[in-house]
Amino acid sequence: AAEAEIQSTDIGQFPDAHLMSRAPVVGLPCEGCEAVFAGMPDKLESTARIAPRGEAGETMVIVGRVLDSTGKPRANVVVYAYHTDARGIYPPPAESLGAAADRHGRLRGWAVTDRDGRYSFTTIRPASYAGRRIPAHVHMHVIEPGCATYYIDEIVFTDDSLLTPAERSQHQENRAGSGITTPHRDGPGRPWRVQRDIRLGLNIPGHPGCSPAN
Repeated sequence: AAEAEIQSTDIGQFPDAHLMSRAPVVGLPCEGCEAVFAGMPDKLESTARIAPRGEAGETMVIVGRVLDSTGKPRANVVVYAYHTDARGIYPPPAESLGAAADRHGRLRGWAVTDRDGRYSFTTIRPASYAGRRIPAHVHMHVIEPGCATYYIDEIVFTDDSLLTPAERSQHQENRAGSGITTPHRDGPGRPWRVQRDIRLGLNIPGHPGCSPAN
């Protein structure tokens, strides 16, 4: 598959990512949500890679913008994502990070939004679970430093034959906005591209409504 990187002229950085473990998990129930902190790099940027170069599968780029409740872009918000590989499994990490994080597999990554609220991931397009009729998807979480962390609607794909009307209705909780996306390519052999914009706190039970200053 063709390789692609999103280039940014305004790279966001969060100097001490581990301090974000102070952000309590909200929007419960959420089994294993604490795994978002396990293995988090010390330095984060607005452009990140989930699948390493050479990973089997079709290259896919996820882009998006994080907005607050008033529609203004929010900088320094961390977006965490993980998904299956091209076989539909969560491949185990090289080293264990604990039971919860290990279930997320090795195809996981973190990006911190830049001053315009933008983030991106370069990865592969995931496959649906082997032997099950569940649409392919990308799990997504948000970490608002010093405020809260929570899962949001996962990314699913409108061109997925497994995304039946019944399945589609199950993916419309609208947690931080809809995760239903339409993949497209800019030309033959080009990477897949999807956009997942995020509205902080939207339909998240127990969200504390923190301001950027907090």
